[in-house]
Amino acid sequence: MMLFRSEERSEREFAEMTPEEMQGQIKLWQDWIGGIAAQDKFVATNALGMQGKVVKANNTLTDGPYIEMKEMVGGYIIVKADDIDDAVRLSEGCPTLAIGVTVEVRDVMFF
Repeated sequence: MMLFRSEERSEREFAEMTPEEMQGQIKLWQDWIGGIAAQDKFVATNALGMQGKVVKANNTLTDGPYIEMKEMVGGYIIVKADDIDDAVRLSEGCPTLAIGVTVEVRDVMFF
């Protein structure tokens, strides 16, 4: 799984894009994900919305997501990879890296 983490600055830059710049970003994403799919390694992807709640172990409920943090997870992609290094290679070329978004690559445990 790749988690896309953005800081407040990059979120602002994204929000200030012109419609043409936004279409360019969408095309980059389509091409990048299409390349992963062409390798038969694509499983699923989604962007995350801005609404959310945080539920803590003591049943405390707060508005979220992560209002007190300087960064947020904006979305994810799940890929089929031979190992973590293969998943890292698949993350190369992720369009958001060019605008300062971090890609966190994690393994997914199946039970």
